[in-house]
Amino acid sequence: MSASAVLPDVGERTTRRIARRLLPFLFVLYVIAFLDRVNVGYAGLEMSRDLNFSDRVFGLGAGIFSIGYFLFEIPGALIVERWSARKWIARILVTWGLVTILMSAVHTPRQFYLARFLLGVAEAGFFPGIIVYLTHWFRYEDRAKAGAIFMAAIPMSNIIGAPLAGWILSQHWAGVASWRWLFVAEGLPAILFGVLTLIYLTDWPLQARWLSADERAWIDGELQLEKAAKSSARTWTVRQAMRSREVILLTLVYFFAIIGIYGFVIWFPTIVKRATNLPNMAVTLLSALPYVAGLAAMIWNGWHSDRTAERRWHTAFPLFLGAACLAVAIHFSTNLPVAFLSMIVVGACTTAFMPSFWALPTAILSESAAAASIGLINSVANLGGFAGPFLIGYLRTLTNSFTPGLLFLLVCMVMSGLLALFLNVRHAGYSG
Repeated sequence: MSASAVLPDVGERTTRRIARRLLPFLFVLYVIAFLDRVNVGYAGLEMSRDLNFSDRVFGLGAGIFSIGYFLFEIPGALIVERWSARKWIARILVTWGLVTILMSAVHTPRQFYLARFLLGVAEAGFFPGIIVYLTHWFRYEDRAKAGAIFMAAIPMSNIIGAPLAGWILSQHWAGVASWRWLFVAEGLPAILFGVLTLIYLTDWPLQARWLSADERAWIDGELQLEKAAKSSARTWTVRQAMRSREVILLTLVYFFAIIGIYGFVIWFPTIVKRATNLPNMAVTLLSALPYVAGLAAMIWNGWHSDRTAERRWHTAFPLFLGAACLAVAIHFSTNLPVAFLSMIVVGACTTAFMPSFWALPTAILSESAAAASIGLINSVANLGGFAGPFLIGYLRTLTNSFTPGLLFLLVCMVMSGLLALFLNVRHAGYSG
């Protein structure tokens, strides 16, 4: 058999085996991560009333997670590249699991702020670390699909978390408030999977005993060729990468998009509750619907982005569509069916852009420059995770309406989409 006939077979077999081995496990890890990050949105259905928190206090506490996240993000991404993804990710999981359980003990606004800040510190480095880790195993042309499967955990965490939260909030165990049990129940899996991560994950392909020798050689060779292609186009230091026009643009794109994501995720259950006055279980089930749509949209967008080798419009279009549907929801706010259906599309669009977006940094950069830049993009941009929830809560308290806050999200989504179209990745040797 000729070498040309053997190579595609080895490549297809290797890519399939790596995907089957790593992606389901990483998917579960991110479900746990995002669940623990945003479960405060569901807990808020009872917690704010129980602790007498205003919308401003709740929004500030929900958003302050991103401050802790910002401070420790870049070092975490570099550790994954230069040390051990397996050990660092395991450490992150165990730490944030413990802090999530600690959330169950808050009684005052200050305690709430501190616990959310510590949760951000504990989880910092996880998402960019996984993005860097995927570059150790998947070629550029497969990366958006792999990223789509991994990031599909964002909508899936809400699909799972919404009914789970509704069920826990309906329970009354040992005389303890149900929202406190929510944090305990959702913190324990992070600790368990932190231990499993040390056993299950492998840092590099050449260390993977679960691949055959020819499979290890094939994927390592492909990744080395990709690295060489980037190096021949331009040699980037960490400092140059973090000061480059493209990295700054990527950071701004994600910053404005994150405002939309967290503003929506944190406040949507409360908006549904106040608009319908339905029981918590019904509210949480309705709150899951945008993420059912988002799961399909994210996977399709990642697949189509890889198929067409185009990234910018696959990033910008979902953001424009989400902004348009948010405008419809605001305009028809008194027509609940129309407004709710529009918000379903908004929720789907807040995540659909992510696979194509996160394929962009690794198209431009490699190794430590990519790791540091991904950490910078995610850390600075996640300050939008503070701005979104806080400003919606602040404006709601100030105006007694969610409309000003939703208009703010709309503008941010448009800004994010427009900035994505100014990106230029052709110098890296890729189109789109």
